[in-house]
Amino acid sequence: MNAYLFPGQGAQHPGMGKDLYDNHEQARQLFEQANSILGFSITDMMFNGTEEDLKQTRVTQPAIFLHSVILAKVLGNDFQPKMVAGHSLGEFSALVAAGALSFEDGLRLVAARANAMQKACELQPSTMAAVLGLDDFTVEDICQRISDVVVPANYNCPGQLVISGTITGVDAACEKLKEAGAKRALKLNVGGAFHSPLMEAARAELEHAIVHTKINAPVCPVYQNIDAKPYTDPEQIKHNLIAQLTGPVRWTQTIMHMLQDGATSFTEVGPGNVLQGLVKKVDRTAVTASATAAA
Repeated sequence: MNAYLFPGQGAQHPGMGKDLYDNHEQARQLFEQANSILGFSITDMMFNGTEEDLKQTRVTQPAIFLHSVILAKVLGNDFQPKMVAGHSLGEFSALVAAGALSFEDGLRLVAARANAMQKACELQPSTMAAVLGLDDFTVEDICQRISDVVVPANYNCPGQLVISGTITGVDAACEKLKEAGAKRALKLNVGGAFHSPLMEAARAELEHAIVHTKINAPVCPVYQNIDAKPYTDPEQIKHNLIAQLTGPVRWTQTIMHMLQDGATSFTEVGPGNVLQGLVKKVDRTAVTASATAAA
């Protein structure tokens, strides 16, 4: 059984999606529709922007979402998902690809999410750090002992966790984690403390938008970040989507659950191949691939 995976922030690159725009009429129409919905030329940013342009949260999130979702649509009958999951932002792409959200509603939510997160980042200086070479329990235990806000944010694969919190909290945790034997505890170049309690203002803002958006039953189970379990009930999907901004991305557990539920291969839909690498670290025998659309 093939599982489809959708990447999150960090997978962007200059020129992303231009091949889809140039070679597929359906893609061209969807990209132009996105420009109209967003009120600025996201295609110009994606196709001609610099890496710095693409790092802006208001650009990054819709850009990755559009690349992923439009690629899934262009695949046509070749895209027959039996299970899907997305990493952080990628969860919105997965929900659109699986028919739970319309293209337009998905894009509006992603734009609202990006703006809400940007505002939350500006409220309090905060950051994230990648921790390599320690088990989950040790990282969790050290984070709990720090007096400032710092929490595990992304369980990416065994031995790779990302922590998130105030700058002082993350700095203090990094020192303790290195003392505990971490190979690396490296601060990331991000705008703020995603997937932490510091995103509460963004969660509250996005909750209103999600509550008022129609979510349908998806064509297949969607494995959601908050607890790594599969969902098809629209109300549960909404609830989990609201909790996502302040809760951790349980990616390791998501891949393990998909394997247990019969996944035999994983196809990454969108820019980059980061998720394929993470899958291989969960199970080195797993079959992985990138989705490609015929020209």
